Amino acid sequence: MDRTFLRNPVFLISSIVILLLVVLGASIPGPFGNVADRLYTFTTTNFGWFYLLTVFVIIAFLVALAISKYGAIRLGGDSERPEYPFFTWIGMLFSAGFGVGLVFWGVAEPMSHYFASPINGVEAQSEDAARVAMGYSFFHWGVSQWAIFGIVGLVIAFLQFRKKRDGLVSTALEPLVGSNRIVKNGIDSFAVIATVMGIATSLGMGVLQMSGGLEQVFNMKSTFFVQMMIIVVLFFSYMLSASTGLKKGIAYLGNFNLGMAIVLLVFFFIVGPKVFILESFTLAIGDYINNFIKYSLRLQPYKGGNWVQDWTIFYWAWTIAWSPFVGAFVARVSKGRTMREFIAGVMVIPPVFSCMWIATLGGTALYSDMNNGTKIAEAVDADVTSAIFETFKHLPLTGLMSVLAIILIFTFLITSADSATYILASMTTRGSLFPPLIVKMTWGFLMSAIAAVLLYAGGLEALQSASLVSALPFTLFIILIMFSLGKLLSKEPITVRPRDIRRFENIEKAVKKKASRKKKDL
Repeated sequence: MDRTFLRNPVFLISSIVILLLVVLGASIPGPFGNVADRLYTFTTTNFGWFYLLTVFVIIAFLVALAISKYGAIRLGGDSERPEYPFFTWIGMLFSAGFGVGLVFWGVAEPMSHYFASPINGVEAQSEDAARVAMGYSFFHWGVSQWAIFGIVGLVIAFLQFRKKRDGLVSTALEPLVGSNRIVKNGIDSFAVIATVMGIATSLGMGVLQMSGGLEQVFNMKSTFFVQMMIIVVLFFSYMLSASTGLKKGIAYLGNFNLGMAIVLLVFFFIVGPKVFILESFTLAIGDYINNFIKYSLRLQPYKGGNWVQDWTIFYWAWTIAWSPFVGAFVARVSKGRTMREFIAGVMVIPPVFSCMWIATLGGTALYSDMNNGTKIAEAVDADVTSAIFETFKHLPLTGLMSVLAIILIFTFLITSADSATYILASMTTRGSLFPPLIVKMTWGFLMSAIAAVLLYAGGLEALQSASLVSALPFTLFIILIMFSLGKLLSKEPITVRPRDIRRFENIEKAVKKKASRKKKDL
């Protein structure tokens, strides 16, 4: 068995830190949770502005890059073509990204904002509150999140497939920080720790929702013991999937997840208020566009309040913590695509699907509360994990659809965790595209353990705190990554596409033909 990974400082440092956190959280959960809460408060109070500005700049950078001459550069050789079909590619992007989170928050977020409006002066549980709720949910699950994944994924794919380098974060920063081994190991270790915390947040939320679903459907009380049983079953499931490789386990599950999500989406649309869904989707898209800059840079220094910290800043920090994993995975499955195609695919298609999901599922729940006198919003305020299952109670085929939703959550969790074990193993084996199974299993165990400890220490609040605090140093790395990518691209020959050559040839022929006519006229 290859044991060279045991001599890799990145593997040793990051795994020891995570293991230490697991031990501390399991042995002293009270103090562990209190420290996490204090760090959360300190981070949101002092660095919320930093998260908001960084995400806004990332979006501007990627849009500029896509429309520039560099957009034609292919992530690979000039003659390479995409490794995966378009549908499979999108399914893998969606599953590895925020499939679990979207199932969790697709109903819960708009109903939370409807129950207590994020905008001062908007009456709770009113028509205006419903409109604000939908628009803000679109904003949180739109372009901004996927831009964060996109910038990390783009630089890794460029290095791996265009420059034939490893896909490590430290390699992406080499043009700025140099190649000092100690500095590189420190950067990669920070990236791994942030990634594990981001993954643990998503796994923990998925487990909470599955546990809540089992209670709603089978009256199986949502206890910590049940949550641990789910984590154990999940661990063995994603380890089995991880042993099959990218082209089998993750690819098959990605297609299954996207197909199941579409089935659930179609069901809600068929049995839900169709015209209301379509009108609320259209209106929310308009509100999203109109308020994009306002929401992107919104803070509350004058009136006070913690809403932005609890929602927008948490989302951006969670996404940043996810980004080394999702970015690396998106890069791995995007070989052969152009930068323009990569940016458009990552920043447009998953966000559009996310908004359709929220409008359909969240819109159905909103309509039910506003017109049928149901109290889904109150139930969500009491227990956020019950959102989608509470909505099912007011629709046909309640039991069947609830079971399908639990299955979808579970397969999303398997896909995300499987992808994460691969990426973490790659990050801790010097960027290997084929990391040893033992390294995958190590990270699979540590991911499950840290998720279990955070649930034990404080549930959803502890998960959010860990994600936000761990993302802070990596936010600085992302800013440096943008400068680094700009420096790399400034030295890259621009790809000349075949259609550009044909266009130049046609222009040349037209010029010669015109010159020939002038000569004849003379």
